[in-house]
Amino acid sequence: MSSSTLSEAYRDHPLHLHHIIPIDFNSLRSVPESHLWPNSDDLSLSSSDNELSVPVIDLEDPKVTQLLGHACEKWGVFQLINHGIPSNLLKEAESQARRLFSLPARQKLKALRAPGGATGYGIARITPFFDKYMWHEGFTIMGSPLEHAKELWPNYNHGRFCDVMETYQKKMKILAERLKKLIFKSLDISDQEDINWTGSSTALQLNSYPSCPDPNRALGLAPHTDTSLLTILHQSAVSGLQIFKEGVGWISVQPVAGALVVNIGDLLHILSNARFPNVLHRVFVNQNWHRLSMAYFYSPPTDFNVVPIVKSGQVSRYQSVTVKEFISLKAKSLEKALSSIENI
Repeated sequence: MSSSTLSEAYRDHPLHLHHIIPIDFNSLRSVPESHLWPNSDDLSLSSSDNELSVPVIDLEDPKVTQLLGHACEKWGVFQLINHGIPSNLLKEAESQARRLFSLPARQKLKALRAPGGATGYGIARITPFFDKYMWHEGFTIMGSPLEHAKELWPNYNHGRFCDVMETYQKKMKILAERLKKLIFKSLDISDQEDINWTGSSTALQLNSYPSCPDPNRALGLAPHTDTSLLTILHQSAVSGLQIFKEGVGWISVQPVAGALVVNIGDLLHILSNARFPNVLHRVFVNQNWHRLSMAYFYSPPTDFNVVPIVKSGQVSRYQSVTVKEFISLKAKSLEKALSSIENI
């Protein structure tokens, strides 16, 4: 299934124009009222930073299947090392993302995502569900970024950006499919025909979190879960990502050199019959550093029917739903999407 079908799924749920246009962060000396979040003075600290940390898993470990299964079940997130993505590619992709976000605001706006579009420059799709705006700007790629890259760099050198981003997506897809097989193996569902699919729905989200004059009153990304099956995140050396662990609270995911952060999305939560938590996460900002991250979202094709895998003696927690139907539910109600398909 081509990535264009994912674009079509999002085209059915356009964002209202006033939720689309990011501000020029470089021009601000204070946080505007539109971006001031209440009760956010705890954003820079986690209640459990010194107690727990997200598991780090070596993809070449002989026990990797069991390690992945345990991390998915207990945490819904892990950091992955020896993942096979060349370090020079990660550095180059981050460098190209920084190059994009360093462009003048008026230039970035030339690649503005259309209200019914899924790719290009803009702010987070979750924005309409919150009263305040986030200290964030993004650039979404599905397949070739050529069309928007030409708008960003009309007269010179967009070729390198396109080459790097296309290579990055190809490598990430190979890794995502390897992880999918291992995780399914940990669920003992590797031989079931109903979870095999041809093709995939994928997207690469470049995220920019500029330095913020008052980081305790702003938020990079509000708490949310990902719609995807899996999300593979490269984060720059600046910390900012936090995950919520039941019974513990918010935990910072400190950058580990060369590691990628992998988290479970809603679709794998449904498919695992709620055995794997779809981890709630948020991003905080800081005063001194411009933080970047690159999130690769991997899901089945949009027409794939996600059916909870139920073991003997269990009951199905969720009704079956196609990927496209779930995208629609999430676009309409965000955190209530899962409860709308729960079997009561």
